[in-house]
Amino acid sequence: MEDLDRQIVRLLLADGRMSYTDLGRSTGLSTSAVHQRVRRLEQRGVIRGYTAVVDCEAVGLPLTAFISVKPFDPSAPDDLPERLSQVREIEACHSVAGDENYILKVRVAAPGELEHLLARIRSLAGVSTRTTVVLSTPYEARPPIT
Repeated sequence: MEDLDRQIVRLLLADGRMSYTDLGRSTGLSTSAVHQRVRRLEQRGVIRGYTAVVDCEAVGLPLTAFISVKPFDPSAPDDLPERLSQVREIEACHSVAGDENYILKVRVAAPGELEHLLARIRSLAGVSTRTTVVLSTPYEARPPIT
């Protein structure tokens, strides 16, 4: 990736709503040149989308937890992501090396909801779980080094 493309990506990571005109001012490119570069970055999959960053506490989801999952039957098909794809409380699903097969990041309103969610996950996926509740988050969703 060219240095100008990296610069555009860094700027958009800092402010995904930055206009093409402002991107042009920051990079020394014309508005149309920036527009073309951004479109190419999107087409190549470098930029996969734009999103709002939401305060989870403000929307009633103050409890974050990480759930490590391991199948009861190691020879069972590895289809956990598909089995749990409709569980909206799961924010992220990571395939990992180690004792567990996946680590899920979840957000819920209260401990009781986490308890019900764990039961649902175990039932839907046929897995054992180990849960870590987050006490605080000094930083999160840091942009990658580009």
